[in-house]
Amino acid sequence: MFAGNDQMAMGVLAAFAEEGVAVPGDVSLVGFDDITGSEYLVPSLTTVRQDCVTLGRTSIEVLVGMIGGARPRHHLIPPTLIVRRSSAAPPR
Repeated sequence: MFAGNDQMAMGVLAAFAEEGVAVPGDVSLVGFDDITGSEYLVPSLTTVRQDCVTLGRTSIEVLVGMIGGARPRHHLIPPTLIVRRSSAAPPR
């Protein structure tokens, strides 16, 4: 299961625990943001880390350029998958 952010993933992790669903035994769980503390959950949360500093800087540069008359350009800012204990390979 992929949650929209790490806080949502924490809620899912708690709900799974209440229902006896094993993470990652029954289902893998991945969040997004890599918020502080996600590595200390039980199990530690696999998450996607976005470089927010580069994202913000690039957004401002594009905006300032557009205000000056430049055409917007596409920028790829690759995220990083942080693999921790809430995800596992599917059983064979």
